[in-house]
Amino acid sequence: MTFDLLVKDTRIIDGTGAPWFRGSVAVTDGTIDQIFRTPSPQVSAKTTLDGSGLVTCPGFVDTHTHSDLELFSDPTLAPKLRQGITTEILGQDGFSMAPLYRDEVDAWETHLSGINGRLDDEWGWESLTDYLDAIGKQELAPNVATLVGHGTVRFNVLGFSDTDPTAGDLEQMVEHITEALDDGAIGLSTGLVYPPARYADTAEVKRLASALHDYGRPFVAHIRNEREQIWSALDEFIDIGAEVGIPLHLSHFKLAGPPQQGKVDRALAIIETARERGVDLTVEQYPYTAGSTTLTNVLPPWVQANGPEQTLRYLRDDESRDQIRRDIEEWRIGGWENRGAYTGWENIEVTSVQSSANKSVEGKSIATIAAERDTDPVSVVCDLLVDEELEVSMLLHQLTETDVREILTNERVNVGTDGLFGGRPHPRVYGTYPKILGQYIREENLLTLEEGIRKMTSLPARAMGLDSKGVLRPGLDADIVLFDPRTVGTDASYEHPRQFPTGIPHVIVNGELVVQDNEFTEARPGQVIRK
Repeated sequence: MTFDLLVKDTRIIDGTGAPWFRGSVAVTDGTIDQIFRTPSPQVSAKTTLDGSGLVTCPGFVDTHTHSDLELFSDPTLAPKLRQGITTEILGQDGFSMAPLYRDEVDAWETHLSGINGRLDDEWGWESLTDYLDAIGKQELAPNVATLVGHGTVRFNVLGFSDTDPTAGDLEQMVEHITEALDDGAIGLSTGLVYPPARYADTAEVKRLASALHDYGRPFVAHIRNEREQIWSALDEFIDIGAEVGIPLHLSHFKLAGPPQQGKVDRALAIIETARERGVDLTVEQYPYTAGSTTLTNVLPPWVQANGPEQTLRYLRDDESRDQIRRDIEEWRIGGWENRGAYTGWENIEVTSVQSSANKSVEGKSIATIAAERDTDPVSVVCDLLVDEELEVSMLLHQLTETDVREILTNERVNVGTDGLFGGRPHPRVYGTYPKILGQYIREENLLTLEEGIRKMTSLPARAMGLDSKGVLRPGLDADIVLFDPRTVGTDASYEHPRQFPTGIPHVIVNGELVVQDNEFTEARPGQVIRK
């Protein structure tokens, strides 16, 4: 027979963590047909890649992405694809783009703009099926799947209100979640630091998560606190998994700022204890010391409790600004992650704005902008958010390299980018996977190559329930990456993030070359995954 594609004479790392071996991989009709334990099998193929000097492994599965709307402007997701990412998981932090039945689409888009940007055209969907159909029409290069968001279903029922739901409200939210799961959502996400999900108590979160039980799909969480109250936040999350009996996945695991930095051992012990008590818990991390999110996240919770229009009214009002300033500077709100105060304005940088008038502030810290404008940091935050109608992203230098390295070596932890597009983005949008392959594996020997690949392939695929992804094995999807272990790496930095990696010449999605010899092809074989 003649195969569609043959990768010959290559070091094969199959994604399971098993030692590499030399061989060849044959692909037919988008799936792995055969794996030969010989460098030059006597077979024919329509296309043959010489893998000598290269490692061949499964395509990388990014368990934390914010490409939900970016797909409509760049269906190749070029910065991700060039890293070797062949599957993206959307709908993170409680923010899925569907279902959306409430007649306030513009307000919802504005609310999400600091994380997801905006859509050039009108939103042409309501149900999750409609959204996935809209994505599928874009002729994608990578594969995509989505979670259904807690914040989204809460918005459908209660808007931006911080009120507690009635029993009827809760059941309506559960119905939206169940509908989305039936439409193909691979799980449920929440972001308990982001309105409107942050207004939910534990009972609400538990009831919504219980909808997953009969589906066996994961509950993915940005927990309620990643700093001084991280211990109670982890307990809340793990207890829900134990009581409801569902898989859990912890988003972007970190210890954000003092006093918890340096206590990774304690946090990892909690995760291990959870598994010992029977909770199916996996963990995800990005390998950087800075985080990235919307600038609105530095605002006290009450500022966003009634939607974007009211938020902007507060930000324009001098009396409300004074209250915001005092809440931040005097730590007046218990249980709130006061990011401006604990991170320090000198460590918070603006990464993206929508207007040309403020482009000059991209890459500058809030403290620097305040000094240039001869004003205070809170005034800078309020002014920027008003000018940009809330569409401002930020970068926060808040982690330690020691903690990052210790988390990365834990066997439960997989890799994700958590990358936001636009402006001068976090370098993780372009460099997450090559950074691990080049710096942490080749240069520092922090991980074996086989273990690093497992964290990028089979572990995230297992966590998200993607049974045909993440392993090179006959009958599974032919999502494949070829890289040069001697040269793979990234020059993407905080100062110059928009740089493609080196040493990843070939990327294959569903059996078709989407990157060949470091160049994009015309192929768009990506699929929308419906569970």
